[in-house]
Amino acid sequence: MARLKAFDEERALDHAVDCFWLRGYEATSVRDLGEAMGIGGASLYNAYGDKRALFVRCLERYANRSSRERMARLEEKHPPKEAIRAFLTEIVERSLKDSDCKGCLLVNSALDVAPHDADVGKVVAGYLDEIRAFFRRNIETARRTGTVPKGIDADAVSGHMLGVLMGIRTLARVKPERKLLENVARPALALLDLPKSKLH
Repeated sequence: MARLKAFDEERALDHAVDCFWLRGYEATSVRDLGEAMGIGGASLYNAYGDKRALFVRCLERYANRSSRERMARLEEKHPPKEAIRAFLTEIVERSLKDSDCKGCLLVNSALDVAPHDADVGKVVAGYLDEIRAFFRRNIETARRTGTVPKGIDADAVSGHMLGVLMGIRTLARVKPERKLLENVARPALALLDLPKSKLH
């Protein structure tokens, strides 16, 4: 089969992302994907390979339109410390507006798929590492410019913030309550304001 046109392929991938995101990897069948993408099963295999290969493509598509887009936009718009604050604030707001309680496809995949598929696990870990790197480089830049305490451990705090992000996204699937989610984020953000003596 001829490869899908670029525009159609983007639309098809977006529909596949939404299908995996709503149902989860295991519960999504090739038939579900074909119906969502508007193509037959044979065409799906010819264009993307098997379900697993399509899922990996969908993770990339999701990362590009979600976490990568957010990081680039916030780093362009805000100084480093505020970019971090805006990131976690936006995650809380996005979680509260998630009426289907789908959560984050990357976090969901880390919990549901990665433990059973080492290769997919490495892919997911790579995207999560990008988010941690966003936190780390902004902390490091803010430290150099004196907007966060000089004694802050960028590696430790960036890892903590990644854990907070994953916690918010997971918790919001069962308890999407503003006060609860904001209280999860608040102590992590407070680390950016602690005096140097409190960071040792």
